[in-house]
Amino acid sequence: MSSADRAPRRGQPAGTASRAGAKTRVEIQAVHAGVSAPRTDVVATEEPLEIRLVAGDETRTVAVTMRTPGHDFELAAGFLFGEGVLRDPHEIARISYCMDPELDREQQYNIVNVALRSATLPALAALERHFYTTSACGVCGKATLEALRLRGLERVRGDLVVDAGTLAALPGTLRRAQSLFAATGGLHAAALFDRRGGLVALREDVGRHNAMDKLIGWGWLEGRVPLDRHLVMVSGRASFELVQKAVAAGIPVFCAVSAPSSLAVDTAREFGVSLVGFLRGEQFNVYSGAERVGIQTPDRGGAGPARH
Repeated sequence: MSSADRAPRRGQPAGTASRAGAKTRVEIQAVHAGVSAPRTDVVATEEPLEIRLVAGDETRTVAVTMRTPGHDFELAAGFLFGEGVLRDPHEIARISYCMDPELDREQQYNIVNVALRSATLPALAALERHFYTTSACGVCGKATLEALRLRGLERVRGDLVVDAGTLAALPGTLRRAQSLFAATGGLHAAALFDRRGGLVALREDVGRHNAMDKLIGWGWLEGRVPLDRHLVMVSGRASFELVQKAVAAGIPVFCAVSAPSSLAVDTAREFGVSLVGFLRGEQFNVYSGAERVGIQTPDRGGAGPARH
């Protein structure tokens, strides 16, 4: 059995469910040298979030994702913007939790309603084309890139240039800012930095896509998009989904601690994103857009590519 760290909602009506926190305490058996002892551990909370669009008398569920509670409104907004369903935050009238009394108490904070100013729902065909729930989607890379172009995504612009020393400092800054990771050891992070490596915003989640959606949702709702004077860093690998979300937000430099996928590289090259992988201190690989990275390129020779 586990008991979630609960954060009561201010003004919460009597008898309603408390809101799940980002961390959950669990009772475990800790083993050392073959000897076990009971103790309490802290793990990242994972619960479903249903995102609904509401327009006039219509309500439509557009996604269900497993997430770490917290910044749920940003997650919903970032997902809808990043997947091309909404283009302007002014399309949204309000974002709220669905507190229908008919719902199970545990679900009251697991459904987010995004109410639109429009009386009709937007076309959701784009969402069906671009939202991939698994890495085996059955769509070839060339068709995927063409779909992004048809959606209206353009090459990322801006004159941002980042020197190698700034990039080298990002992993340490990211790790120090990951408070939930420090407590649980089980969360992905996406962080936005300025050109000098100053941390602007960071979001954590059990899902790397969710962390990116929360971060971009924050920027979009704050009216900061396009984020063409910033760079983003993620704590894991660089996937196609993450890079295309960066393209949608106009982020010119995408950095990852781990490897990129082939489609992530193709997407970055197609849409003008500088893609940096295996960023671990002073060693990293530049997969596209080297002109934005202040590095010296020898005429011949040089070190081989970084690896795990």
